[in-house]
Amino acid sequence: MPEFLVLADPHQARREWLAAITHRVEAETLPTVDAVGRVLAEDVTAAEPIPGFRRSTVDGYAVRAGDTHGASESLPAYLTLVGEVPMGAAAPFSLGPGQAALIHTGGMVPPGADAVVMLEHTQLSRADEVEVLRAVAVGENIIEVGEDVAAGQVIVPAGRRLRSPEIGGLMALGRTQVRVARRVRVGIISTGDEVVPPDTRPLAPGQVRDINSYTLSAVVQQWAGEPVRYGIVPDDEAALLTTARRALAETDMVIITAGSSASTRDMTARVIDRLGEPGVLAHGLRTKPGKPTILGVAQGKPVVGLPGNPVSALVNTQWLVVPALERLQGAEARPWPRWRAVLANHAPSEAGREEWIPVHLREEDGRLWADVVFYKSNLIFRLVAADGLIRVPTDATGLPAGTEVDVFVLR
Repeated sequence: MPEFLVLADPHQARREWLAAITHRVEAETLPTVDAVGRVLAEDVTAAEPIPGFRRSTVDGYAVRAGDTHGASESLPAYLTLVGEVPMGAAAPFSLGPGQAALIHTGGMVPPGADAVVMLEHTQLSRADEVEVLRAVAVGENIIEVGEDVAAGQVIVPAGRRLRSPEIGGLMALGRTQVRVARRVRVGIISTGDEVVPPDTRPLAPGQVRDINSYTLSAVVQQWAGEPVRYGIVPDDEAALLTTARRALAETDMVIITAGSSASTRDMTARVIDRLGEPGVLAHGLRTKPGKPTILGVAQGKPVVGLPGNPVSALVNTQWLVVPALERLQGAEARPWPRWRAVLANHAPSEAGREEWIPVHLREEDGRLWADVVFYKSNLIFRLVAADGLIRVPTDATGLPAGTEVDVFVLR
């Protein structure tokens, strides 16, 4: 009997599985400074414009643009210096015709001025007179009120994952607290009679240390998740069902990494089907590595059966688990970050299955090159040597050296 009757198209299976995930995590309020990496749970609008006053973008002299018309190094415009604009305060004067005021970057442009001449385009002729060596246009070197953000404008939409620019922007508006999606709790279950804890020494013949629980935990933490490890479950269906039910009740997503045998994977599929509707949506994908992957949903929550092979588990975590984490948090769908590079050597592949191949990146002669990292199944340290993955289409029998490829970042 074949291992799988039908291997699902990986892209269609992924779309249908993500669409079936209806569960969402609740929101919580955090200090903005602690919210980096979290997903915003509500639109943030500006209560005031930014900047709230006309600001100079350079060190120089605030002027009336018309007073500099025709100015050049050979025929400078002479303006009367009336003072210096204090930083952090309004100027105690306004400019009249033929006048200028010293101003610093970020300073408040005084009334009457409509441009700023850069310092390097001026020189002092006397203590109270400045020579302008270059004409400026109205608005030159000035940021107008609300030019960055208008009052009432949505500055950060719900669903945005907060980076350092968003944190700075929120602080600029005085938003010291924000509503964000709470961390996704992800239950991680390792299975297999041969799997033992990482601190086991020495290993008995046939035993392997648990890798998957910890690589998966690292990915979950990177995406504002909280991994909950449920330990190692033996190859016993009743024991796995009990642990999986507990994990589903206590977390927002369940990942089960199963052994290598077909019977073990079938047991995992049966357990996922018993957790709740709709159950297993795909059992086996037309992809390499990761053919035995199981995609399921129970009570609106995603349940994934990943291969026990650490390389397969990690690659499919990048492609499947990460977007599920984003969906659970209500995050904006964003493409997998990638670089554009040139294959330095041939990337072999078998037609009939989409293949992910690890590569190492290097820069040479102004170009980014991707060297294929050749590996055999189960060798986790080959991924340690890789910077990213390339995707070989289903109908291709490899990619020749010199092909320009997208390199998907290993996250």
